[in-house]
Amino acid sequence: MEKSELKEKILSLKSKNKKIVFTNGCFDILHLGHLKYLEESKKLGDFLIVAINSDESVKILKGSGRPVNNYTLRSKNLKKLKFVDEVIIFSERTPINLIKYLLPDILTKGGDYKTIDIVGSSVVEKSGGKVVVLPFLKGYSTTNIINSKRKRLD
Repeated sequence: MEKSELKEKILSLKSKNKKIVFTNGCFDILHLGHLKYLEESKKLGDFLIVAINSDESVKILKGSGRPVNNYTLRSKNLKKLKFVDEVIIFSERTPINLIKYLLPDILTKGGDYKTIDIVGSSVVEKSGGKVVVLPFLKGYSTTNIINSKRKRLD
């Protein structure tokens, strides 16, 4: 879905008092930690948008050899999840411009972030929304999965 189409969808949902939840990440190798985090994000509202980094953006953030899975595959995997309503790509380092444009009601991030450190938190809070930090499931990370596979191959 294009950004402008998604904005129209959001406006329609908000007119029906539906809550829009937004989260973002690379989601390179989908694992149980991601699934739990996304499922918990969806429980906070009615419509979950997952913004994923473009392939070039992932490479800049994570280094050469990443992403393992290209945008098309990452997007398709996420769209198959019953608790994900829409997936959108962003090519910048952060999704701040997308957050400003879409103005979700709830912004979620997983991990040990402080709300103030989450990209877009001030935008969402100033527009009357809230920011929620959800715990990651310990022991699950794409980087750990990749490193574990590399060790086995060596």
